[in-house]
Amino acid sequence: MSRIGRMPIAVPAGVTVDIAENNKVTVKGPKGTLERVLPSEMEIKLEGAEIIVSRPNDLKKMKSLHGLTRTLIHNMVVGVTAGYEKTLEINGVGYRASKAGKELTLNLGYSHPVIMIDPDGIESKVDGNKIIVSGIDKEKVGQYAAEIREKRAPEPYKGKGIKYSTETIRRKVGKAGKK
Repeated sequence: MSRIGRMPIAVPAGVTVDIAENNKVTVKGPKGTLERVLPSEMEIKLEGAEIIVSRPNDLKKMKSLHGLTRTLIHNMVVGVTAGYEKTLEINGVGYRASKAGKELTLNLGYSHPVIMIDPDGIESKVDGNKIIVSGIDKEKVGQYAAEIREKRAPEPYKGKGIKYSTETIRRKVGKAGKK
């Protein structure tokens, strides 16, 4: 049986979980509300202060959906209580970021500045050479952070570009000079 799928999800105080028909799960918490339609084959039950996800049979598809469904609900519960954030670092001479309202302006060595607008429910902050993307939906936070990184991904020779703070860039040796 799925080790992740069978683990119960603890619902902290101040969080309300509503399971409608067709497995539409709505999670309300101090940071906001998230809702998502989950696979209808899974059985989602709210028992006391915990949510239990169970699968109808042991087909390969059901096994994979079991762990996925449980993780998606868990991410929603964590999102409305603690929220999610990703930190990006900008490395490179003249590379900088600035924030004005919902507009994130990136100067990344192109002939023009790159302007990105924060999506709904996502907030970005600039702190020196760091960009902090935060929000309650893990998927949206990760996607927006990936889109920012994509504007100038780190290169392997000098390490210039935008990288995640946890990421390590595998460096390459440049070409050798004449002797």
